[in-house]
Amino acid sequence: MQTHDELIETLIQRPGVQAEVERLEREEFGLLDLLLKARHEAGLSQAQVAERMGTHAPAVARLERALATGKHSPSVATLRKYARACGKNLFVDLRD
Repeated sequence: MQTHDELIETLIQRPGVQAEVERLEREEFGLLDLLLKARHEAGLSQAQVAERMGTHAPAVARLERALATGKHSPSVATLRKYARACGKNLFVDLRD
């Protein structure tokens, strides 16, 4: 049986996997980093962010986990609520 690191090394060698990992790192992981940074700078727990968003802590945990796994993309409205709950504003920027 392979270790986790050996499995990752094997998967990275498959066509398309490395490109997908890089895409996730740029997009979802970058967004997750921004959200977590905003939450930590505001000194808020997931429960506190959830309360400010008008939802429950498990929903915020699912949002953060979804971005970490790349399995779900939250709506702009949800991202805006999260940002506002942390005292921030959401801006979308398209680049070449």
